[in-house]
Amino acid sequence: MLGMLIAVGLILSPLTAPAVSPATPVPTEKITLDIKTINGSGCPAGTADASADVASDNTSFTVHYRNFKARVGADAPATDFRKNCQINVLVHVPQGFTYAVAKVGYRGFAHLENGASALEQANYYFSGTSPTARVAHTLTGPFHGTWEMTDSAEALIYAPCDVERNLNINAELRTNAGSSAPEAGSFIEMDTEHASVDTIYHFSWKKC
Repeated sequence: MLGMLIAVGLILSPLTAPAVSPATPVPTEKITLDIKTINGSGCPAGTADASADVASDNTSFTVHYRNFKARVGADAPATDFRKNCQINVLVHVPQGFTYAVAKVGYRGFAHLENGASALEQANYYFSGTSPTARVAHTLTGPFHGTWEMTDSAEALIYAPCDVERNLNINAELRTNAGSSAPEAGSFIEMDTEHASVDTIYHFSWKKC
């Protein structure tokens, strides 16, 4: 397992990267990664940025989504209440290092009518290992605006040394009309149409 991730809560301020201890080794060689596959009802072909950005200090990478949106009510098809997106990514690790996912920051936009609710949840695992338990974050209506949610690792599980193992990330969005009016529309999304809705994955590095 990649380690149990625990909810830290709903944050409405900009996400800041976790402080890196002076004793924590961070590779100086520029990290690169390849998105191997992207699939799911929330990210059909061409709707996620396959050139995910690695931070200049090698402490995180960012994925940009387009049209990752779950909605209910109004003219939404019945199947749109739940959307998921699974990304398989290979991180090219410099020799002598390995990594774990220490923290994930999710950002998005939502409109929820009174009585409606929404959920964001995800799990993470290296190929050949079991998925982590899903950690769920919820929003309740009425709500209109940007949201930010954070998963933090309770225990870090690192990729095997000297073996390439792809990282799998499976994110899900759901909406529930609840007691809201049937004609009212509610949605939650991670969509680059709105500013600052990137998903940021923070590395923890260690030497092999």
